[in-house]
Amino acid sequence: MALFGKEKSTENNEQWERSVLEKVALASVIEQRRTRRWGVFFKLLFVAYIVVISTLAMQPSMPGLTASSSGSHTAVIDVKGVIVSGGEADAELIIESLEEAMADPDTKGVILRVNTPGGSPVQSSYVYKAIQAQRKKHPDIPIHAVVEDLCASGGYYIASAVDKIFVNESSMVGSIGVVMNGFGFTEIMKTAGIERRLYTAGEHKGFLDPFSDINPTERAHVQSMLNDIHQEFIKAVKTGRGDRLKDVPDLFSGLVWAGTESIQLGLTDGIGNVQSVAKNEIGEERIVDFTRQKPFIELLAKNVGVSMAQFAATLSSMSGNKLF
Repeated sequence: MALFGKEKSTENNEQWERSVLEKVALASVIEQRRTRRWGVFFKLLFVAYIVVISTLAMQPSMPGLTASSSGSHTAVIDVKGVIVSGGEADAELIIESLEEAMADPDTKGVILRVNTPGGSPVQSSYVYKAIQAQRKKHPDIPIHAVVEDLCASGGYYIASAVDKIFVNESSMVGSIGVVMNGFGFTEIMKTAGIERRLYTAGEHKGFLDPFSDINPTERAHVQSMLNDIHQEFIKAVKTGRGDRLKDVPDLFSGLVWAGTESIQLGLTDGIGNVQSVAKNEIGEERIVDFTRQKPFIELLAKNVGVSMAQFAATLSSMSGNKLF
C-alpha cells in the first residue's frame, strides 16, 4: 500500500509538472503572437510616418496666406527670433518674403512684424539693403515696421531701413552696439595645475582661445574690429532715420529704451500695432501673411534623427526582432 501511494504521488507530480509546462508554453505562444501583432502595428505605423514626412517634404516653401491673397491687402512679414543664417529669422527667407510681397500687384503696403533680440550683423545688413532696394524699386508701396516685445541690435538695424517704425508703449527698442564675448579659464587652470599647450601656424591664430592669456595687441585688434562694425551700424541707422534722430550722447551706446521714450528719441515714430498701421498708414485693413517658412523637411531635420532612433528602439523592444 505504501508503494502504491508513492507511485500515485509520483504520477500526480508528473501530471502537475506537465500541466504547468503546458500553461507556460501556451502563455509563451500567446505572448509571441501578441508581440508579433504589436510589431506589425508599429511597422505599419512607421511606414505611414515615413510616407507622411515624404509627402510633406515635397511641398514647396510657401508664404503663410498667399493662397487667399487675391484682392487688395496689406502684406505682413515676420522678423522673429535670433537673426542668423539657417534660423527662423534667416535673411534669405525674409528677403524672399519681401520680394514676393512687393511684387504682388494687390499689395498696398508691407509691415515687418518685428520681435527679435538681434543677431548676425551680416544677415541684418543683407535685409537692410534689400529693404532699401525695394523702396527704390516700388516707391509707391510703403514699408513699415511694427515692434512687438523687442527690437534690439540687428533687429533695429533692419527696422531703421523702413519708412516708419511703430511700437507698443512697453516695447523695448535700441541696443545700437556690437558685442563679442567669451570666457577665460587661465586662473582656474593655474589653480588646478593644468598646462595649456597650443600650437599654431600664424602668430595670432589662437587669439580667441579661452585657455590662453589675453594678448594686448590682440585685444586692441578685436576692439578695433568691433568699432568698425559699430560705425557701420550707426551709419545705417542715421541713413534710415535721418533728422528724426535726437542728438543724445547715449543713443548709440547699446542702451535700450521703452517704446514711448524711443519715440521721443526719434528711434521710432509712433504707437501702433499691425491692424492700426494697416488701417491708418497703409489704408488697407485686409492682412495677408507673406512670411516664408523653411521647407517642412528642413524644420524636421534637427529632430527627426532622434525621433527615428527612439522609434526604432521602441519597435525593436516590442517585437524582439531587427527592424523589418
